[in-house]
Amino acid sequence: MEEVQIFQAVQRMQDYIEINLTRKITLKELANAAGYSPWHAARLFKEVVGKAPFDYIRVLRLTEAALLLRDGEMKIVDVAMDFVFDSHEGFTRAFSREFGMAPSKYGRQTPPIRLFIPKKVFDTYQSMHKGEKKMSEKQNSRTVFVQVIERPARKLLLKRGVKATEYFAYCEEVGCEIWSVLTSVKEALYEPIGMWLPKHLILEGTSQYVQGVEVPLDYANVVPEGYELIELPPCTMMVFQGEPYDDTDFMAEIDAIWEHVKRFDPTVYGYQWAPEAAPRFQLVPMGYRGYIEAYPVKAIN
Repeated sequence: MEEVQIFQAVQRMQDYIEINLTRKITLKELANAAGYSPWHAARLFKEVVGKAPFDYIRVLRLTEAALLLRDGEMKIVDVAMDFVFDSHEGFTRAFSREFGMAPSKYGRQTPPIRLFIPKKVFDTYQSMHKGEKKMSEKQNSRTVFVQVIERPARKLLLKRGVKATEYFAYCEEVGCEIWSVLTSVKEALYEPIGMWLPKHLILEGTSQYVQGVEVPLDYANVVPEGYELIELPPCTMMVFQGEPYDDTDFMAEIDAIWEHVKRFDPTVYGYQWAPEAAPRFQLVPMGYRGYIEAYPVKAIN
């Protein structure tokens, strides 16, 4: 069996699970989606994803349930039934094992927890095997949208690396599950970001590149072990956003924005670069909205 067929089969099972998450799912249904026998489908899923199909379904349901408890007013028993748990007690046991606290406590306090954010395995496979793509003339001529935004005084919940200067090195140093914790922060002002810290915010023996989420100045919730809470002053950011792209081309799109910024003259718009004013940041690459990165600037008097 070709490797690409395996990843496509597992992707079909993932898609089926996502669509049917709130109803009972059988191994036979997953096997039908994959196009293989139940035994073979389950084995392929475990090999590619790293979790057995029903472990994957369980933790994905618990994550969706946690988000409902964080953001809504639903009763625990209703959430349990929505995600096909047999009883309030069974849901409570499963939730407590996964997140280290009872759902009732989480619903009251909503501290940061490690959510399960699955990756689309076939998309990942395509990205890994696409190879480095040279920018074409068409890519060089693509439109980049530029806008200026103001960030208020705020705090930043972040986790530092050791020597990382970019995303992949950071993941090697601290793991790739940081995003799942940052995504769970109820008080977040904006979505989580990857950042290049200015020199004065880099502690000795720590990385320039970090990941974090901005929260209000009065944030008083739990700071997870290994994370840090720092204060950021108000700042002005110049945001660069590319055109929508195929998700497998994200590295080429990042390179295209970086090349555009190298050639860009902010003084034309009455600003100058201000690298020490705030962290430069990137949003998670999502093809439908284009790659987005922001640079600190200040107005020219």
